[in-house]
Amino acid sequence: MLMSIAATMTLTGWSERTVWRRFAGHIVKNETSNRRSTIPFEAIAPHLCIALAPEDLPVLEQADAGDSDSQHAMALLFLSQGKPEGAIGWLELAAKHDDADAMNLLGICSVEGNGLPKDENLGIAWIAKAAALGHVISQRQMDFIHDRSETLNNLSSR
Repeated sequence: MLMSIAATMTLTGWSERTVWRRFAGHIVKNETSNRRSTIPFEAIAPHLCIALAPEDLPVLEQADAGDSDSQHAMALLFLSQGKPEGAIGWLELAAKHDDADAMNLLGICSVEGNGLPKDENLGIAWIAKAAALGHVISQRQMDFIHDRSETLNNLSSR
């Protein structure tokens, strides 16, 4: 199984420069995907920042290939192992595919500052996008924010 440089960065927690340096002898130019540079998973495995079970490997491969459900699943795996920084990249990729669950979770992480700098406005924007796609939990969260905003406006106008 060959992994992209971006996936390798997430899996190891290393910077792009470090990945290129540490895996220089293992990098393969993939002729079938626009000469994308890849690294064999076997070379990456000893350096993983999370534990992966054998059943996680097909999910990882599908996530790296662009499957939004698998990207969301990888984000949940990173979060469950206390690696929110690694989860954010997978959530952002899934959100680009209009994955409303990923958008909601990305919004929550933004509001809480979990894995990325705390930014309530960005978090609410992600939750609003998920709500617009029909995500029921996000819709309820937006209703709560709207109701709370109205209550605060009423209190301040007294």
